[in-house]
Amino acid sequence: MTNILQPVVPHWTGQEGDRLTCLVEAFARHRRNEEEVFWLKENAELLGILECTGLPLSDDILAPYADFYAGLEQRMGFFPQYYRFFLSLCLDLEDLGMPGSKGEALALWSARQGLADAELSDLQRAEARRLMQRRGVDPFPRDPDLDQRLHAFIDRNETFALPNRKAAYELTHIVFYLGEYGRRDPGLSPAALVSLEYAGLVAYLGQDADLMAEICIALRHAGATPPPLWEDWIAREARGFSLSHSEVRGADDYHTFLVSNWAMAAAGRPAFALPPRRGALGFHRYADPSAPLRQISERLLRLGERRRRDWGAMRATLLQDIGHEGQGILARAEASSARFGSFFEGFARTGLCGVRL
Repeated sequence: MTNILQPVVPHWTGQEGDRLTCLVEAFARHRRNEEEVFWLKENAELLGILECTGLPLSDDILAPYADFYAGLEQRMGFFPQYYRFFLSLCLDLEDLGMPGSKGEALALWSARQGLADAELSDLQRAEARRLMQRRGVDPFPRDPDLDQRLHAFIDRNETFALPNRKAAYELTHIVFYLGEYGRRDPGLSPAALVSLEYAGLVAYLGQDADLMAEICIALRHAGATPPPLWEDWIAREARGFSLSHSEVRGADDYHTFLVSNWAMAAAGRPAFALPPRRGALGFHRYADPSAPLRQISERLLRLGERRRRDWGAMRATLLQDIGHEGQGILARAEASSARFGSFFEGFARTGLCGVRL
């Protein structure tokens, strides 16, 4: 399907240009060394969000990338294994207003070099195709079944009723690539929408704000409205980061910060409400120890052949061992989705119970 989705227009309250300018400067100049692959990853993620959301940008916001853009083709030629990062950065910079037109030449070069042929997974092939097609290049003209394989993966609900972050992130990214990050209808089947709902329930039980934010965005891109409880929780998470003003040592929660604010922009809510401050930024999220996902899974495992697929029959048993806060999270998850019962049928994993091998 190629229907153009109507974008949700965020409500802005002023100062967003200054805030985003400071955010871009922090990622471009102060968090990582430009020679690190993590610099490529972080800045590709940030610019991708700015490019697809239509956030208000100041005229000079891309200035920190001027030197990088000037030497981009030399770096890409030396590090072709990171061609998807380089293409993403180049295309987003140009589409955000950076003077220049290197993207088409780099996409053509990547296709002629067969760089996408080195990709092992359909997910990576889909990303490579989406990037090159932004400049009219198709790296897989002889693979007409790629979309069919992607849809077959996301249509299998059972995959997403289990705690499997890798599969859940592949689900959200497939939706992003099929829908060109909200620019067109990704053509999801009813089964794929159920897969997103199941993945969201797992994320909520695990209090996984990073994954939940991507699921809410994917639902919005598919023309669906996420449960209000999910988006309200992500809104609280987006406002709840503590910031440090020093270079990053190791990992921090920058990705959760980015995608939770992206989710807010996708829902038409104020996003990136951080104080405008120049210099380094680190992002730190308070981890909620009351998330009941692990405890519920462990309890089901211990029950062995006594576990059942029927949520009504198992509810009281599972509520016993997860504490007051965990009980509240489980109750809210149950209330957020009319499909919680069918979700639990897969989550209970009763497939081999009672089978003698």
